Amino acid sequence: MRKSVNRIGGAVITLLMVAGALPATTAAQAQDKGGKKPTPSGSPVLWRAPDDLPSRDLFLGPGGEAMRPDLSRVTFLKEETGGFSKKYRVRDGAGRVWVAKLGKEAQAETAAVRLVWAVGYMTEINYLAPCVAIEGAPDPGKEFERCRGGGFSNVRFEARPENVKRLDEWKWSENPFVNTKELKGLVVMMSLLNNWDIKDTNNKVLHVRGGASGRDELHYIVSDLGATFGRVKLDVPGLWRIRRNRNDPEDYAKDAFLEDVKGGQVYLFYKGKRQDLFDDIRVEEARWIAGLLSKLSERQIADAFRAANYTPEEVRVLTTAVRERIDELAGIPAHAASSR
Repeated sequence: MRKSVNRIGGAVITLLMVAGALPATTAAQAQDKGGKKPTPSGSPVLWRAPDDLPSRDLFLGPGGEAMRPDLSRVTFLKEETGGFSKKYRVRDGAGRVWVAKLGKEAQAETAAVRLVWAVGYMTEINYLAPCVAIEGAPDPGKEFERCRGGGFSNVRFEARPENVKRLDEWKWSENPFVNTKELKGLVVMMSLLNNWDIKDTNNKVLHVRGGASGRDELHYIVSDLGATFGRVKLDVPGLWRIRRNRNDPEDYAKDAFLEDVKGGQVYLFYKGKRQDLFDDIRVEEARWIAGLLSKLSERQIADAFRAANYTPEEVRVLTTAVRERIDELAGIPAHAASSR
């Protein structure tokens, strides 16, 4: 029986540009009434088959060694507005531009991006610097942890590559991937990460010139994964006052994940925003994403958290909790799909 928990269904970003690729966007080519330049066009991509999944480097993540920021000198350019966290646009020692995120979301987002990317979804490119000085940066306040030499602790660097143009947000209910297993898999991933802040404004379309397909691509990504690896819980049992947090390994490990499998549907313990997205997750869709996740080794999962500078004990707690969730999904029997 379901208690006061909602079905899972969410969305998260991903596409498929491998077999049965979608055609290049045409609506995006139309010129705006205000006379603005037409939006760049390209082939929509949410997910791409991760053929190298067992060997993917979750420590370096989607940017690999080549994209790592040069922290020899980081200079402040301007403050970024919007969102929960304090963010600065900066330039690194190699002249590349990044958005540096300070605060509680930085570690969680660094790890979350790696796990989403590992199973084939399009993501940002990010890295975490345990301690970095940012020349010219304003004082963000006492609530932000500082490190040696007046630097900032645990700063997430998100790339702003020259060949990538950031376009508008995309909507969970209106996009080229509605009702596909790839989009449903992304929704399941949001629950697996305990991302309770699922909203359209956290999604972004990236125009990538000369993508992996050799043509321009439109990458549909979840651009803000900071509200992850925490817990949604009741302050007082029975009163239904929920308290959400983020980046709390112990709370994440205590939270429930799979609620029930009934009538060919999978129900998840999801109590965040956009609960409607979790109303129609079918067994075959949950088993599809579970099949990909199951190919990740313990080392790969742990590397995602090591990359985010969690302590050895936090890495152990988070790795165990993620593996347990993967095993829950993988344990859903195939015959449950026909029990409607």
